[in-house]
Amino acid sequence: VSSSLHGSRFLAGELGGSITHQCFYSTTPANKHERKYWCKISASGVCYTVVSSRFISSEHRGRVALRDVPQNGTFTVTMTGLRSSDSGTYRCGIGSTNEGLYVSLNLTVLADAPVSRPTQLIRGELHGSITVLCPSGDTQRDQKRFWCKVGRSSCTLMGSSDGFVSRRYQGRIVISPQESSGAFKVLLNDLKKEDSGLYLCGTQGWRGQEILQEVVLQVATASTLPRRPKFLSATVGGSVSFQCHHDPKGTYERKYLCRWEAGSCQVLLDHEGFVLQSHQGRIQMSSSDPGSSTVVLRQLREEDEGWYWCGASSGHTELTAPLKLLIHKETCSSRDPGTRTPVRPTAPSPAAHSTAWHRSTAGMGSVPKATTMGSVTQGSSSLLPTATPGTSATSPGETSQESSSGEPQLLPVVLPALLLLICITITILTLAKIKLQKQTGK
Repeated sequence: VSSSLHGSRFLAGELGGSITHQCFYSTTPANKHERKYWCKISASGVCYTVVSSRFISSEHRGRVALRDVPQNGTFTVTMTGLRSSDSGTYRCGIGSTNEGLYVSLNLTVLADAPVSRPTQLIRGELHGSITVLCPSGDTQRDQKRFWCKVGRSSCTLMGSSDGFVSRRYQGRIVISPQESSGAFKVLLNDLKKEDSGLYLCGTQGWRGQEILQEVVLQVATASTLPRRPKFLSATVGGSVSFQCHHDPKGTYERKYLCRWEAGSCQVLLDHEGFVLQSHQGRIQMSSSDPGSSTVVLRQLREEDEGWYWCGASSGHTELTAPLKLLIHKETCSSRDPGTRTPVRPTAPSPAAHSTAWHRSTAGMGSVPKATTMGSVTQGSSSLLPTATPGTSATSPGETSQESSSGEPQLLPVVLPALLLLICITITILTLAKIKLQKQTGK
């Protein structure tokens, strides 16, 4: 059994009612064909099987069922006729024993249990992007929206609508404004293997009430996409160009470039001709073929440095890809007035890199929307290298300076040394002459 298993950590069911719990696993051959189980931990610490792929306990016969869907990487446990004695700690897992791969959860049976939302399963490709649709809240107030990752004892905040972004999510996450329904979206790109896990997204009301949605994110480990965002370097007053790639078979309502900062991304321009007023005359987007758009940013300023996103939207789904623009000042390094040598960044290779987005599922004509239990949302973006004359791709801090000329530059150092040597020689000769005169006088 390989990879990881994810599922809810807390369940609540009504007395006499039913609960349905989903466990999500990676679709490896071992996981698909191995035994699935649901067991309850006793006071002695032993986990007794309630139901498995080939067994049902006599105590639970007729009111528990396990359904495995290997092609989706999920198995579902349903318990009906809930009793107070059903409360406790359970495991859903994979393996020949109940000590194999598992996730623990607490089930509470109450006389009046709240209705829980189905867990969303989101699948993404390594280095790609995803869109998560979060639940609606109070439409009358601008509530705090958040995205956190569930750990053993707490949920670590990754980003929120008040501008907080975790260090590992810098340049990678956007929490959108609330829509009229109160719902919002979480956009995450440059996916990493460690991003897989259980998350909570939701809103926090003015009295502290929370409306939550559980989200299981699975990031595929096999990918041919680049390993990290690329960095573009340019000089103040210069220009930079790059391409945004997308699936030519996809149907997109909008293709755009936005400027990322503190968990939000302001659109600078789109393919329909919109240009933000502050960038009028300096930025341009053109489509050379159905699968890509070229963005040119001119008259660069120091404040243009930062993160940018290529984006494409289709319904509630947005595919995004990041890049970071580094702006360098020009410096003078010459012996003669009027001769300047700019400091220019160097790159590991002569080709410039660009950002891009594309669909990870070939042959599909549109981007699927986020769905609830039993469904999967997929989406990805990639970064593809594209040579662009006059633009260098580099990692931060990698710069070198060209020599201003091939002429010798030792004279300013040697001349003072020669003068000092002459002075010392004259002094020694003068002292020797005086000494010789004294000896002759005697």
